[in-house]
Amino acid sequence: MHIRSKSFHDMQPIPAEFAFGKPGPGGEPCVFADNRNPHLTWSDVPEGTRSFVLTCIDVDAPTVGDDVNQEGRSVRSDLPRGEFVHWLMVDIPAEIREFVAGSCAEGVVPHGVRTPFGPAGSKQGINDYTGWFAGDADMAGDYYGYDGPCPPWNDQRIHHYHFRVAAIDVATLGLEGRFDLADLRRAMEGHVLGEAEMVGTYSLNAALRR
Repeated sequence: MHIRSKSFHDMQPIPAEFAFGKPGPGGEPCVFADNRNPHLTWSDVPEGTRSFVLTCIDVDAPTVGDDVNQEGRSVRSDLPRGEFVHWLMVDIPAEIREFVAGSCAEGVVPHGVRTPFGPAGSKQGINDYTGWFAGDADMAGDYYGYDGPCPPWNDQRIHHYHFRVAAIDVATLGLEGRFDLADLRRAMEGHVLGEAEMVGTYSLNAALRR
């Protein structure tokens, strides 16, 4: 399988229009961005494919948040890192091969999108902004579908966002409601016929964006 995008190239920066946060026009370290899903298309699908799974995961999220977005401090590049989920979509019909930019997500929605756009029959799980905003009265909620990059603006590491499509041998994985990455990985076991991945990068650190 192969996956590509008209929105960005593999291992190259993701444009700010596809991010959740971007540098502010007045020098603010971060303001809300357009938060559109990027264009994606895939090909060379294995025989027997009955549906697809699409995920986007940041693999550079700090696992210790003490210094995150704190003025006068920085998130060291050598700190332990983990995954931060930005998008989970399952049961994408087998005839679908492309998502147009902005077709599944457009704009930041406080408290999260409850019914995100997607192909008929597809389902989308919660992303990790659900946990990130849990203690914020202005933003807390269940964030379904795609919400783009917004790494710590004081992080010394460039973040890498893995967009992966998997060909599945069943039409539905049986996931419903508020499912997360762990639920998805369990459901996919034994059903993956092939996968393809491309990686985009993003940073809000002014020194790394130059």
